[in-house]
Amino acid sequence: MTTKPAQTVVEMQDIVKTYPGVLALDRVSFDVKAGEVHALAGKNGAGKSTLMQVLNGLCLPDSGVIRIRGTEFSGLTASLAKQEGIALVAQHAKFVPGLSIAENLCLGAVPSKRGFIDWHGIYASAEEKLSRFGLEIDVRQRMEMTSVAERQMIEIARALFADASVIILDEPTAPLPKREVERLFGFVRNQKQRGASFIYISHYLDEIFEIADRATVLRNGKVAGAAAVADLTQRDLVHMISGTSVKRFTRERGNVGDEVLGTRNLTRDRAYYDINLSVRAGEVVGLTGLEGSGPGALARGLFGLEEMGTGHVTIDGKPFEGGNPSKALHQGLAYLPRDRHGLGIVGILSVRDNVSLSVLERLKSVLGLVDRKKERALVNEYISALSIKTPTMDTPISSLSGGNQQKCVVAKFAATEPRVLILDEPTQGVDVEAKIEILRIVDDLSKRGVAICVVSDELNELIDICDRIVVFKRGRISQEFMKGQEDITPKRLIAAIEGVSMEEEHEHV
Repeated sequence: MTTKPAQTVVEMQDIVKTYPGVLALDRVSFDVKAGEVHALAGKNGAGKSTLMQVLNGLCLPDSGVIRIRGTEFSGLTASLAKQEGIALVAQHAKFVPGLSIAENLCLGAVPSKRGFIDWHGIYASAEEKLSRFGLEIDVRQRMEMTSVAERQMIEIARALFADASVIILDEPTAPLPKREVERLFGFVRNQKQRGASFIYISHYLDEIFEIADRATVLRNGKVAGAAAVADLTQRDLVHMISGTSVKRFTRERGNVGDEVLGTRNLTRDRAYYDINLSVRAGEVVGLTGLEGSGPGALARGLFGLEEMGTGHVTIDGKPFEGGNPSKALHQGLAYLPRDRHGLGIVGILSVRDNVSLSVLERLKSVLGLVDRKKERALVNEYISALSIKTPTMDTPISSLSGGNQQKCVVAKFAATEPRVLILDEPTQGVDVEAKIEILRIVDDLSKRGVAICVVSDELNELIDICDRIVVFKRGRISQEFMKGQEDITPKRLIAAIEGVSMEEEHEHV
């Protein structure tokens, strides 16, 4: 008995799209079958998002053919794509901050009764949809009060329950903690069994092997390769993405100086308790744990984005007060946020404006105006030092790839010449090569004597670059690993994070 081949739901043939001076898509062909997850991989700027914008009707191709369930479309509009069951979950959740979660979920289709808004229906529908996704949250609270993870989950839920049959997931797990990723994957698998199709865009290669059936790789706007995931190895995929073999970056322990950052009994109720931490000049310390266990809250508290709490904090032996980002920067502490788009960059401004934003006071002339010559020299220095790929420093930062935007955020805070730099998920949502470049930047800053904390759940990266790794559990420091003194493995770190012994971990294997 032969298995009937799955129907091709989406077929894109020889798609070409150009922008001024850039060939974004060069005769790209791509298809999706019913009930499959087709991964789309490639470096930042390879053309993945542009191809999906064409499919979603957000931009018109210069040439090429698009077929949906056999029907040919010369040019899709966003409304037509939606009618045909195409839905896009963007990498960065889009929402109206001042409206409630329920209102955001029903935008474009607000229920009414006798000409009046049906508020009861809005809230009941939102609660029902989110509970089906396993997300228990007060739908009446404003979107601006939710976390990055909650916003992304809400955005995904909105697409999954909009009667879409082909769902484009563009880096959907980038802002999500590990435990939420499996919940999403479970939902995707359930919808896939019911015939829904997914296009899965991700820089996390392990996720592609976990969730996808096929993978297509774009490189410089062209298809570099396509195959069933079962026929690929991670090395194959990395080679297709980069065109070369990419080696992991491993940082050697450098010279460590005196204590720069010290916390003594730092406590904030429901966030962290009795945190005693010491970070020395030139040292890179990893902070990790389950989502909500303390590292992220500690980073935001120290930088003044949230209350710091009670206890004693010093920088170079002097009392550190914090209270807000401006005070923190003035006292020598900088923070690269996890939410790059919400807190790290100003999308409407240029690369130059973003990089110099944190040091404008230093760039003032005697007349009180910004010395543009000094500003351009400073920005040029960081563009060169961090290998930021941008046409000019006056290019809008929003047009850069995710990896280059992240480098601009690093440049903005490195320009303040901090004594302490806290990086919150610094490689989140960037491609393989950009990750390595960012890790090299961390190494270079440590060699300049900066005390660095890296908040991350990317355990292999922490092992590669950190001198010490501090594990948090339920708001407290539970364990610490020192490079060179013991064999640090992801398995040992996971056991510490989950609060089990290696013997117990072994029993469950």
